[in-house]
Amino acid sequence: MKHPEDTIGNLIDSQNVSFISSVDEEGFPNTKAMLAPCKREGITTFYWHTNGPSTKVKQYRHNPKACVYFYDKRFFRAVMLKGTMEIVDDTRVKQALWQDEYAKYYTGGADGGDYTLLKFTAETGRYYCNFHSTDFKTHAI
Repeated sequence: MKHPEDTIGNLIDSQNVSFISSVDEEGFPNTKAMLAPCKREGITTFYWHTNGPSTKVKQYRHNPKACVYFYDKRFFRAVMLKGTMEIVDDTRVKQALWQDEYAKYYTGGADGGDYTLLKFTAETGRYYCNFHSTDFKTHAI
């Protein structure tokens, strides 16, 4: 892969659905389909909007270890990223990422209610393409 950040970034940007995984109280993985991230910074930092009282938010508060997965079924390629997920409580960040269309999901708007942001920071990854996989560390890209 000549330009991994561009190749992987383009794969991520072309997906409408992403998958995020948390760890439950018994140590088992829990995977949830989500909309695409609402913000991406390279291939290391991603933000998703979600409901504050959800199970996954409670799980990430207890154990921040996380995995995210993006899959392009058209070309049978994917990327898995492992790292940590944090709950963003900073109202400035939440307001900056708020979009009016989110009002249909969250009562109280950007300033209150159940609108919550998740911030994922990747440490390592694995890129799958043409029936081969390549492991990488995100700080090395």
